[in-house]
Amino acid sequence: MTEKPKRRWRRRGLITLGVLVTIVVGFALVLRTPSPVGHWNSAEGYDRFVRIYDQVKEELPEPAVTRDIRTDFGYVRVYRFDGPSQRAEPLVLLPGRSSASPVWAGNMPSLLRVADVYTIDLLGEPGLSVQNKPITSAADQAAWLNQVLEALPEEKFHLVGLSIGGWTATNLAVRQPAHVAGLTTIDPVYVYDGMPVETMIRAIPAGIKWLPKSWRDSFNSYTAGGAPVEDEPIADMIEAGMSGYTLRLPQPQRITEDELSKLTVPVLAIIAGRSVMHDPKTATATAERALRNKTVRVYPEASHAINGEYPDELAADLETFLAKVS
Repeated sequence: MTEKPKRRWRRRGLITLGVLVTIVVGFALVLRTPSPVGHWNSAEGYDRFVRIYDQVKEELPEPAVTRDIRTDFGYVRVYRFDGPSQRAEPLVLLPGRSSASPVWAGNMPSLLRVADVYTIDLLGEPGLSVQNKPITSAADQAAWLNQVLEALPEEKFHLVGLSIGGWTATNLAVRQPAHVAGLTTIDPVYVYDGMPVETMIRAIPAGIKWLPKSWRDSFNSYTAGGAPVEDEPIADMIEAGMSGYTLRLPQPQRITEDELSKLTVPVLAIIAGRSVMHDPKTATATAERALRNKTVRVYPEASHAINGEYPDELAADLETFLAKVS
């Protein structure tokens, strides 16, 4: 008598899973393009993004140097900002998905008191970097970033990665650590925990470019703890990237605990207590358990938009960390 209800629920679960798979596959077919590299979908979309990019960039100090560094996978836009610190190893800031260097505008004043700063527009993401060869693996992701660091005058750098930038920085430290003096991960994705199913489902409509802007704003608000994002320049820049640019990057694979345990560089792991991009408790436990030379800091009230919510606190934690490990 108990088997029939179980079979019914199992059948319903399989039907639901099948519907979700069909939806995802359908969206993939609708969104696919023949281009093997990340690209802008139209001149209008590019112009809109750059207009907002330039608007937000005005909040940054004047860069001391602007470079487009050639790598095997394309040209990478890099800005250098000089501060009063005498620290030998500069910071290299890596932004989150569908954002770029201007996302750090609110952080720059406090970070420049810690060290000189480079910011990078991630290759294959919306920004002023230009991908011209397919990136097909995590090894490729590490290769282009390592080539950027090799082209800079310093020998060693402290990488600071936000969200997918945290994954990008950790991926480099795992695979090609020669130029990595230290690592700060700010609520990274796919590093200390996987992404929750609810967040992945919510991200699907946000990735459909012909749906209204309000759908992408809703997702961005969700990741920012429910904060309003309409008419916020940085949020508008991210939305313009989401709607105007097509990514052609491999799905990031979770950095394994074994890989984390083999890191020899010091790591500052910063976790947002209200993040929806992973389970904060699981992420904290993983960082504490797996990392060898680490400082783990949890901001209990922070959302995934932690860099905009706590800029001075992040810089202070980073300064304390660097003083301890230098």
